[in-house]
Amino acid sequence: MGLPMSLDLRAPDDERAQAAARAAFAVLHAADARFSGRRADSELSRHRRGLVARPSRDLREVLDLAEAARVASGGAFDVHRPDGTLDTDGVVKGWAAQRAVDRLVAAGFSDLCLNAGGDVAVRGGPEPGRPWVVGVRSPARVDGLVARVELHDGAVATSGTYERGLHVWDGRTGAAARGLLSATVVAPDLTTADVLATSVLALGEEGVAWAVDQGAALVLAVLPDGTVVSDGPAGRAAA
Repeated sequence: MGLPMSLDLRAPDDERAQAAARAAFAVLHAADARFSGRRADSELSRHRRGLVARPSRDLREVLDLAEAARVASGGAFDVHRPDGTLDTDGVVKGWAAQRAVDRLVAAGFSDLCLNAGGDVAVRGGPEPGRPWVVGVRSPARVDGLVARVELHDGAVATSGTYERGLHVWDGRTGAAARGLLSATVVAPDLTTADVLATSVLALGEEGVAWAVDQGAALVLAVLPDGTVVSDGPAGRAAA
């Protein structure tokens, strides 16, 4: 997917953990092979060219998730670029990473942290009684943090303009999303967190309360002037 990904898997049996890690990364490689817009032989690329008579179950699932997000966001979230090109990146990264986590959990692993290009899904903890700690980077400074999120089970996803520029567009207007520097969402799973974070960035500040209504446990948005806006039951409980 063109992104760095890492897995911290806590298990006493190193050989079994290595095998499980390989299986998890195989899930990610399979998703890249199917959904990469940069590979001419991927299903997504062939679907764009009208060469897929019947989309696979995975492609249908991703497109269904995208359509549900489009409707829920009033059209702000859209997997079609302004020129009409289908681009599923706003769904696939979180969806594929969550699938990899689910594969590990199904194999019996309960303490893990998967970092998919800065979006993180965790289960359990690094050691008994301790949560995983996820740092939310400041858009202004590489070494600065907006917040530290402590989680035992859940996911944290961030969509922002500080690394890739204005790469998210508002599907309602076709214009680049400029209302926020970044949007971070904490949710039960990375599929949800990733889609909601992208939606919030597209919606702007109004997306913060909207994402909470969609099930986010915490939303952190950084405005262009550096102000941090937050909402969500997890944040209110912590306060």
